Amino acid sequence: MEEERMHDVLLLLKHLLEREEVTAKLILDCLYDVGSVNLIDKKFRFRPLNRTLKPIARMSKPVFRVFALHWFKKNCPQLITDWLHSQVSFENLEDQPSEKLVSEVSEIPAEERSREIKQLRSQVRMLTGILLAAIAVFGGSFIWLFYSLKLEPLQLTEQIQSTTASKQELESFESEVKRLFIK
Repeated sequence: MEEERMHDVLLLLKHLLEREEVTAKLILDCLYDVGSVNLIDKKFRFRPLNRTLKPIARMSKPVFRVFALHWFKKNCPQLITDWLHSQVSFENLEDQPSEKLVSEVSEIPAEERSREIKQLRSQVRMLTGILLAAIAVFGGSFIWLFYSLKLEPLQLTEQIQSTTASKQELESFESEVKRLFIK
C-alpha cells in the first residue's frame, strides 16, 4: 500500500508540473537569477570581469530555461516524492544522532572542554564590551546630532534676519540711486 500511495504522489506531482508549467518557469527564473549572480561572485573576484559576466549570464537565461525546464519535469517529481517519503517514514532516525552526539562529546577530554568553555566566556565578555562601546559611541553621536540640529534653526533665523536687513538696505540704496539718476 505504501508503494502504491507514493506512486500516486509521484503522478500527482507530474500532473501538477504539467498544469503549472508557468509557475515552474518562474521558479527556475528566480533560481537562475540568484544562482548565476552568486556563482559569478564566487568564482570571479576581479571586479571588471565580474561586471562583464553578469549581463552575459542574463542573456543566456532563455537557453537555460529550455534545458532546466526539461530536467525539472523529468527529475523533480521523483526527487520530491523521495524526499516526502523520507519525511514520513520515521525509521529510528532520532536514536542515531543523539548516540552519535554523546559519543563525540565523551571523546573530548575534560581539560579541553573546560578550556573551550573559558575561551568562549572570554569571547562573550569581549563582544559585550565592544557592543557597549559601540552603543556609547552611537548614542553620543545621536545626542550631538540632535544638539546641532537644535542650534541650526537659531542660526538660520539669525541669518534670515541679517539677510532681511541687508535686503532692506539694498532696496533703500536702489531707490536712492534711481532718485538721483532719474532727476
